[in-house]
Amino acid sequence: MALNTCLVLALAFALSSLLSAHAGDPDLTTDYSFPDGTTPKFVFRAFRDTLRGAPMDEPFTVKRASQVEFPALTGQSVSYAALRFAPNGINGPHTHPRSSELLLVLQGWLEVGFVDSENRLFSQVIEAGDVFVFPKGLMHFQVNRDTKYPALAIAAFGSSSPSTVVLQKALFDSGIGTDVLAKSFRVDAETIKKID
Repeated sequence: MALNTCLVLALAFALSSLLSAHAGDPDLTTDYSFPDGTTPKFVFRAFRDTLRGAPMDEPFTVKRASQVEFPALTGQSVSYAALRFAPNGINGPHTHPRSSELLLVLQGWLEVGFVDSENRLFSQVIEAGDVFVFPKGLMHFQVNRDTKYPALAIAAFGSSSPSTVVLQKALFDSGIGTDVLAKSFRVDAETIKKID
């Protein structure tokens, strides 16, 4: 009798928890459904060249696997990105407004950091096998300070659509007036035009 009572109470608790759950990620509040009524592919092969070390034309490259590139992720609350850094390559200051980021270094080493809401910098050197977390929405960066060897990392996100706001583009390519930027940076308009 006591066992049945415990089971009923446990089921009632589980059911009430499910009915009253409030998820921070909207992906968690819907069942999985095929995007646009199509049947997506459940394998994403676009990381192969990145992970195998294809020649690099840029100091930094990123290959994303979010719901845009990999529709099977729609509603799954996860996504990845493969990051390749040439020697001295940088992934400049940016944010992900809809997700935290876990960065796993696979090859080489990186200097990484983020700035919190009190303007404190948290910076660390991480090596192959290390994982670093960038809190949701905070400005962060990664730099390969090695002058000879590339670095490779995988980023995991808690959203199928984490979005990226690149600070340089948000400031200088968004149409914000030169006068506003000059006053904000406490420089003259000519300096802003040189930066832009």
